[in-house]
Amino acid sequence: MLGRTIRTPRLLLEPVSWRDLDNLARLKADAGAFGMMLGGVRSRQQTEDELISDVALWGRRGVGMFTMNEIDAPEARRMVGITGVHERPDGRGLGLRIALWPWASGRGLAREGAGSALRFTHEQGEPVVIAVTREDNRASRLVLGSIGMRHIATFPRGGHQMLIYESREDVAAKP
Repeated sequence: MLGRTIRTPRLLLEPVSWRDLDNLARLKADAGAFGMMLGGVRSRQQTEDELISDVALWGRRGVGMFTMNEIDAPEARRMVGITGVHERPDGRGLGLRIALWPWASGRGLAREGAGSALRFTHEQGEPVVIAVTREDNRASRLVLGSIGMRHIATFPRGGHQMLIYESREDVAAKP
């Protein structure tokens, strides 16, 4: 890890910034990428508002959301999604978020990126990170379990059973 940039075997994770707005707006408007997120797909204005919060979180706490860029060659990369933590709007604390373009799914990139972002967050002194996913979101549940997060609670929301996963600094897992 170099500063806030994280390099994995296949990814370069970089803190979100204003230069990412167009890519973030497209990703967050895609139902395949963001349809199961709390609040669903986003408008461009909602994406801008979230980006303001994400940049502010980096400034206040030294943690936040990353773009996940697949490294094809040393000089080339493409954004495959986002991961990292945000302040959950429901007051539950720092929440891990993972969203990939549908074409990037199924290759272990979510696990690789989210696991690295989770470790980074703990290394920055954040002892507890949660994640919330729908019970029927099997892909999300597999990723969360594979990076060492534990299912700790269930609650109903909008006709769905929601699962809360937790990672504590002393149990952060390797990808």
